[in-house]
Amino acid sequence: MGQCIVVVQFDLPKRTEEQAIRGGTGSAPIYRDLSTKGLIRKDYLNGETGTGGVYLWESRQAAEAWFTEARVAELTQRFGVRPRLTWYDTHVTVDNVRGETRVNGATLAQAAE
Repeated sequence: MGQCIVVVQFDLPKRTEEQAIRGGTGSAPIYRDLSTKGLIRKDYLNGETGTGGVYLWESRQAAEAWFTEARVAELTQRFGVRPRLTWYDTHVTVDNVRGETRVNGATLAQAAE
């Protein structure tokens, strides 16, 4: 079973770096507590076409359990605009920090070079 990436985008103006850092660090504890529910990583987005986040989940089932219609309604109320969610299954990851390639979350044996 593959992992799942959900890209959440809000049509909002780009924030200053200070605003983006304050917003991200302010809500980070919510997402740190989701590690037991299958969230591997969240990256905050801040760009010319909007703001949002990229979430990497252990499975689509874990992502769907978090991103319910009630959660989307909560986000809509908090940000004043409904987010767009784009769902991706991801089966292969290249991780240059760890120097490895993973398939469905499991590390491939690296060939000696």
